[in-house]
Amino acid sequence: MAIPNPNQPHQEEDDIDYHDEDNTLDADEAEEILEEDDDVPMDSDDEDEEGGRDFQMEINLQNDSIAHFDEHKDSIFCIAQHPVHSEIIATGGGDDIGYVIDISPAAAATQPSNGAEPTEREGLKSLFKLDGHKDSINAITFTEPKGQFVATSGLDGKLRAWQGVPDGKKWKFLAEVQEVEEINWLTPNPSPDHPNVVALGANDGSVWVYQLSTDKGAELQVLQAYYLHTESCTGGTWSPDGSLLATISEDSSLYVWDVFGDAASQGLTSTSDSQTVVGLTGLDERFRVEGGLYSVGIAPSGAFVAVGGPEGQIRIIGLPRLSLAAPAQASTSSGGGGAKNKAGGGKQAAAKGGASSAGQAGQILASLQAGSDNVECLSFSSPPLTLMAAGNVDGSITLFDTAHRFAVRRRIEDAHADEEYPQAVVKLDFVRQEGAGGWLLTSAGYDGVLRRWDTRGGTAAAGKGLVGEWKGHRGGGEGGGIMGFVQGNGEAVVTAGDDHVALVFKTPLSQ
Repeated sequence: MAIPNPNQPHQEEDDIDYHDEDNTLDADEAEEILEEDDDVPMDSDDEDEEGGRDFQMEINLQNDSIAHFDEHKDSIFCIAQHPVHSEIIATGGGDDIGYVIDISPAAAATQPSNGAEPTEREGLKSLFKLDGHKDSINAITFTEPKGQFVATSGLDGKLRAWQGVPDGKKWKFLAEVQEVEEINWLTPNPSPDHPNVVALGANDGSVWVYQLSTDKGAELQVLQAYYLHTESCTGGTWSPDGSLLATISEDSSLYVWDVFGDAASQGLTSTSDSQTVVGLTGLDERFRVEGGLYSVGIAPSGAFVAVGGPEGQIRIIGLPRLSLAAPAQASTSSGGGGAKNKAGGGKQAAAKGGASSAGQAGQILASLQAGSDNVECLSFSSPPLTLMAAGNVDGSITLFDTAHRFAVRRRIEDAHADEEYPQAVVKLDFVRQEGAGGWLLTSAGYDGVLRRWDTRGGTAAAGKGLVGEWKGHRGGGEGGGIMGFVQGNGEAVVTAGDDHVALVFKTPLSQ
């Protein structure tokens, strides 16, 4: 007896055609069924009738890189570039290991030709392994201005440092310290007046400033420690002159620290707290960003600091202007003089031009909107350009003109996205040069794609200004995105991949 299809309306028994008494199918019908079954090829583009989907999977891998490094066994969370020898790169990852790499062998490599058959190539080899951590390395940096040291920090709360030779190709372990449970970020002081100084922020909200040296017993010396943040310290950045340190937190607070006493000696520190020149918290309704602050940047002029948080919210806060020359004696305030004495410097790192002035320090200059989700990263163009770029988790990039009341010059929707969803913009960085090329902005995201944009008006690519795109990471937003990159003078970019691989791309400034 034939069994009715349960997906069809129920039929009365009298309506069922059994064709003959032995309940066999007609030959014609059997032939039709067999023919239909045999005619379905394995690579058919037809949709499956029951599942409504195509079972054929098309894999289209594109790799525009000229070299790769694949010794990491887990995600590469951070990457740094030697300040003097740009071919020397350092990476750190989820496998608790860091590496120092020489990418100069990639200089002779050629860009893959479109349509060319992929060929097997040997990966770059590490010069040195940065080990000793017990948990993921999530921040890494070379010290300024000569790259004498490389430092790593991790989720194990350790700060570890190595000393290198002048060419950056040989390293030896220097020292380690641990004062906190987890370290979130690590950044070098950019000023030659404060060489080999780094700052870090921890999950308990504390901020630490260290002096690195080869002095026996003082290899990692604490210059300052700050404890005003009440929740995890999520980001920090130095002013261009290296005198001030701005830090932010999940408690929606911003503090700008007078680390070396430069502002205190000029009477520019806060009257309520001599450690800071600016202190704003969520208690100020005008400043508060619900959900915390997660990105921070200081303009090249040093005139203001920008902070970003959820729902695309950005606040712009004025900073004091320090004089070119200031008294050489150390300040007696408890805010920063101690650091100056410990460092033994006594020099005043100052913004060029003009006398010291509180100016608009601590004032909220603007409240901006840059996308609909969390503002993940900020970047400023080099003078004479006055652009600020903000990258958002919603995949967008917004360009503001800081010289014209922070007017929006362009918003690039879906600057990073895959076929289904927008993907977070992880990092933005303007090409660091004045004049020609300074308008170029490099971006990377969880879609695994590296892109470059012309931020001037009236550019091509449907008005978005896209001038270059490079692929090679797996992408997809889950384990395949780009976690960071370095780009030197802009001619080559090295990426850190969530897919365990670092890729080297040739990215000429003129396309």
